[in-house]
Amino acid sequence: MADRKRTSVGLGELLWDLLPSGKQLGGAPANFAYITNLLGDHGIPASRIGCDALGDEALQKLTQLGLSTSFVQRDSVHPTGTVNVKIDAAGQPCFDILHPVAWDYLEWTKEWQQLAREADAVCFGSLAQRSARSQSTIKSFLNATRREAIRIFDVNLRQNFYSRQILAESMSLATIVKLNHEELPKIMALFELEHRSEKDSARRLLSLHNLKLICVTRGGAGSLLISADECSEHAGVKVKVADTVGAGDAFTAAMVHGYLRGVPLDQINETANRVGAWVASQSGATPALKAGGLSRILAKIT
Repeated sequence: MADRKRTSVGLGELLWDLLPSGKQLGGAPANFAYITNLLGDHGIPASRIGCDALGDEALQKLTQLGLSTSFVQRDSVHPTGTVNVKIDAAGQPCFDILHPVAWDYLEWTKEWQQLAREADAVCFGSLAQRSARSQSTIKSFLNATRREAIRIFDVNLRQNFYSRQILAESMSLATIVKLNHEELPKIMALFELEHRSEKDSARRLLSLHNLKLICVTRGGAGSLLISADECSEHAGVKVKVADTVGAGDAFTAAMVHGYLRGVPLDQINETANRVGAWVASQSGATPALKAGGLSRILAKIT
C-alpha cells in the first residue's frame, strides 16, 4: 500500500489574486491541492465562494486545473474572495486581502464531515480563521479526522488577521507546523518565549505543542525541518524568480507527500525545495506542466 494515492485536503480560503499581470485563482487550498495532484496524490480544495461571476469563474478554473469542485460551497450573501497583490523588485508579493467575503463563512456540513473522515492529510492556515464562523468550522473539520491523519498548520501571518489564541489553538490541533523565517520570531514574541535561534525556537514549539515536525522556510535560502529525532537543513535552489505567489503552498504539498510515505527529512527537504523553486520560477501559483511531466522539470532545477 506504500504507493497508493493519498487524499490531502486544502482547507480554507479560495480567492482571486489580482496581480499586476492579471487575475489568478489563488488561496492556499487550491494551490496546495493542485501541486498535490501533480505529485500523484488526490488533492481536494474545501472552501466557500460567492454566487457571483467570480465564483462561477473560480469553479471553471478549478475544473481546468483538474481539481474537484465537490467541496467548494456557494454563498448567496457574501462575495467571492479577492486579494490585491503587488510584486516588488525581488518578486515578493504584498497582499491587500479584502473582507468579509464568502470564505469567512465556511459551513460545517455532512459532506465536509465525510471528507474529514476520508482525509489522510489536511492543510489549514491562520488566515482562514480570521472570522469566528470559519474558525469553528475548521476546528470541527480537524476534530473529525481519523487519529492517524496528518494535520498541517501552515502559518500565514497576513495583515492583522491572526492572534495568539488562534495560533496556539491551531498548533494544539496540528501534527506538523510550517512557518517562515520572518514569522517564527513574531510567534515566539506572541507566546512570550525567547527567540535565540531558528533551531532552538523550532524545538521549543515542537515540544510545547507535542508536534511531529516543524518546518521553517527561508525563502530563496532554503528550509529547516526538525522532528524529535531528525534535523535537516537545505540551502535552497537558485532559479530566476517570476513571483513567489504559491511557492510556499507548493513546498507544503511536496513536504506532505513525502511525510505521508515516511521519506527521510533530507529527501523531503530536497524535493520540497525543488517544487517550490519551480513554482517561483513561473507566473502564478498553479503553473501548467510542460512536456515530460513534473519529474523531468524538477530534474532540470539545479
